[in-house]
Amino acid sequence: MDILGQLITSFIATGAFGILFNVPKESLVKCGLIGMGGWLIYYLLEGYTNDAVLGTLAATIFVAILSQELAKFYKTPVIIFVVAGIIPLVPGGLAYDAMRHFVENDYNTALGSAAKVLMLAGSIAFGLVFSEVVNQILRKMSERRSKV
Repeated sequence: MDILGQLITSFIATGAFGILFNVPKESLVKCGLIGMGGWLIYYLLEGYTNDAVLGTLAATIFVAILSQELAKFYKTPVIIFVVAGIIPLVPGGLAYDAMRHFVENDYNTALGSAAKVLMLAGSIAFGLVFSEVVNQILRKMSERRSKV
């Protein structure tokens, strides 16, 4: 039952951010499903491995690859799906806690939280870049095959 609540909440959150980012109405459900799938991967991997960075990286790669494929299929910009899809993965609450601990002069806890935020944000950036590099390599390979 817990996983159903996670899925519904992540779908609504992703769709709501899609509305804020002026995503076309016909793409809102697709964005919600991408965000929900990414959150499901994160939630399951983080639950099994207890490693949020690995879960975030895998979920980001999933979101980015699926976004690229949907963008090709529906002939829309990739950014529409990627930005909405990674919203559930962004460690905003953890960043807030890190800043709150800095303000309260609890530097040991703040540094630990800030380091985790940086690792999570770095894994999001790495996942997006990695999937784009793989996409470019596959595109170049298919272009070379078509020329031969």
